[in-house]
Order: sequence, then C-alpha cells, then structure tokens
Amino acid sequence: MSEAVFETNLSGLIHRGKVRDTYDLGDDRLLMVASDRISAFDVVMDQPIPGKGIILTQMSAFWFGVIDYVMPNHLIATADDETAMAAIEISGALSELTPDLARRSMVIKKAERIDIECVVRNYIAGSAWAEYEESGTMNGTPLPTGMKAADRFSEPVFTPSTKAESGHDMPLTPSEARDLVGGELHAQLEEKSIEIFQVAHDYAAGQGMILVDTKFEFGFVDGELTIIDEVLTPDSSRYWDVDDWVPGKFPPAFDKQYLRAWLLDTDWKREPPPPTLPDAVIEQTTERYLESYRRLAGKSLVL
Repeated sequence: MSEAVFETNLSGLIHRGKVRDTYDLGDDRLLMVASDRISAFDVVMDQPIPGKGIILTQMSAFWFGVIDYVMPNHLIATADDETAMAAIEISGALSELTPDLARRSMVIKKAERIDIECVVRNYIAGSAWAEYEESGTMNGTPLPTGMKAADRFSEPVFTPSTKAESGHDMPLTPSEARDLVGGELHAQLEEKSIEIFQVAHDYAAGQGMILVDTKFEFGFVDGELTIIDEVLTPDSSRYWDVDDWVPGKFPPAFDKQYLRAWLLDTDWKREPPPPTLPDAVIEQTTERYLESYRRLAGKSLVL
C-alpha cells in the first residue's frame, strides 16, 4: 500500500482545505491534490486514512466521465493520465509530483465558485433525519408525519446548504437559497443537481448500490455553469447496498460511518483535539472506500 499522505507541500500552494491542497499552475489552471486527511463532526482527525485521497480522485474522475454529457466539468486531466498530461506543460507543482501524488491529483480549470452546497436527497438520513425527528421538517420545509428512518422520497429533493470553510454547513430554506444566489441561478442549480443525481442514482442501481444523498459544487468557467470539486465520492455521498435497505433502519454505508460510529462510542466532545484512532478503524474505513470504488467503477483499485 502507498504511504499515507497527510499534507503536501509543493510550489504555489493557495489553499489547504479539510482534505485537498490546491496549487496555482497559472493559465487559469489549478492542481488539486487529495490528501488522506479525514474529518468527522467537522474536526480533522490527526491520523490519515492511507490511500483515501487516491480513491477520491479516481472516483471523481470516473464519475465525471459518466455524467459529462449532462454538463461541463472542471477536470482537465488526472495527473497520472500520461496521454492527457502529454498535452500539458509540466511546470511548478506539476513538476514536483511523485507517481503516488499524481494518482491523487487533478489538473482542473479555475472556476468562480458559487458559495452554496447543492445537496440532493432521495432517502431521509443523516442530518435530514435528525432535523425531521426534532421538528418534522427538512431544510425548514414540513414533511409528512410518520416517516421512518431511511424512507425513500417520491422523487429526489434539492436541499442546499451554506458552504463553510470550517465548521458545519447550515441548511438553507428554499427562500434563503434563492436570496443567496438569485432566483434564476437557484433554478438552474436545482435542475442540474437533480438531473446529475438521477443519472448517478440509476447507474449505481445497476451496480447493486443505492445513492442515498450527495452534495455537488458548481462554479462558472469562462461564464459557463460548470460542476467542480469532487463528485459522487464516499466523502460527498452516502451509498447503501440495495440488498441492505429496509425502511425503518439505516443500513451500513460506504463512507465514514465506521469512523463516526466508533467516535460516538467514546467520550469525545466533538472538538479538537480528536482521539487517537485504533488501527482497526483506520483499516475498515479504507476498506469501505475501496469497496465503494470497486462496486461502482467495476474494477479494483490497488493502493
């Protein structure tokens, strides 16, 4: 297995997020490197999940290929794609990439980001279920009484949230989202988010997987609405095995659930510093991420 990467330090660093380090390559291009950092309850753990960044990058590249007919995306090339990279000038941070870093890196178009998270839900789970249990609403909108955990909605629902650099994204009511980005753009984001979700949901179903919910990010590249950042990865999405789903209980998910469950069994107060993760939790988290890639992409990924 490749050595874990907690952070990178290449030329031209412009941003270090919870997971990704971003570098300016000039000519309106960026290098986005997915580290093995993992966060839970909005706190970055002190220990990385080996290979996680490789899985995220390769998963995003796979999904960009699946949905590329729906709308443009910001991907120019994954840095380990020798054919695509042959047309790109190798300088700055690109010239400093090792083969392992290249597998977790994407060369992307610089975009003017739209500052909302475009969340789509087809089942009630996670924070949506927590809000429903407390108030009978989702993003401030009343839902039918008597819903059960993991119930399916009649159709995918657009539930945007704020985009927080640190801390927790906050759900937006439809009127709040329209006020934030404008009515016309809000309608475009909702339409495209649901369209992409439906394409991905139908594809995943063919692989025996349920796409429960996900979040997309959009921006403008040369004035054109474009999907950016990561897409449909275990970090941004919740997947269940179709055979595990029964309304009334939450099936095991192919994401950070194993880590979250372990943390909930500790007395940690959900603020830094995080507790030390046992080897078993780290290993199981890697395995769940790898399994999601294998099931969805239809091939194994060797780390």
